[in-house]
Amino acid sequence: MSENSENLPKTITRRRFILGVIAGGAAVGAASYRFLAPHGRTISAAGERLITINVNGKPRRVDVMKQETLAWTLRYKLGLTGTKLGCDRAECGACTVMIDDVPHYSCSVLTHTVRGRNVTTIEGLASADGKLHPVQQAVIDEQGFQCAFCMSGFIMSTVGFLKTNPNPTRKELAHGISGNLCRCQDYNKILDAMMRGAEYMRDGVPAGRTLTATGANPAAGDDASMVLARRA
Repeated sequence: MSENSENLPKTITRRRFILGVIAGGAAVGAASYRFLAPHGRTISAAGERLITINVNGKPRRVDVMKQETLAWTLRYKLGLTGTKLGCDRAECGACTVMIDDVPHYSCSVLTHTVRGRNVTTIEGLASADGKLHPVQQAVIDEQGFQCAFCMSGFIMSTVGFLKTNPNPTRKELAHGISGNLCRCQDYNKILDAMMRGAEYMRDGVPAGRTLTATGANPAAGDDASMVLARRA
């Protein structure tokens, strides 16, 4: 052993070395996530976490991870559980929402990509006074679904399609919403309901059939409990 090595301070232990590695890794990780902007504002290098998105006509401030999907944010951060998670891989359509009036699988859209765009979920279709959208009303009138897990996705796809083709043939509508799957395989009834929805959107909902989002028909003196009793 050389004379220089004998004179080195014996303060580096295995424990100190490991702690130093951990501290260095933490510092590098923090530096890769955040840095100081020119004006002194701390921002994220990996994507802003607290963002504002426009959902159903209202700005919503939400904390999201960079890899978080819109379906997850809507359901578990904003409580909009009408958007269903089925396959979670863009195959079943249960999570369909409209982004700038175009249907999208929200399970395959990253939340941070919709900033500055308008997101509409099934909860946002009813009017401000609670009156159901014509397609929603048609679903009730035609009893178009069995278990109804896929219902919101079908409705959103249909509303989006009817914006581009308000007077479709049955075949055209079937093709237009073919990206949605029904596990109950009740497609004939679903198409009946969606075609009725197209009719309602063109010609209006017949008098006496209008329901509110709570299920009541004010014109008939109904309350929600009466409506649920009739559907049972």
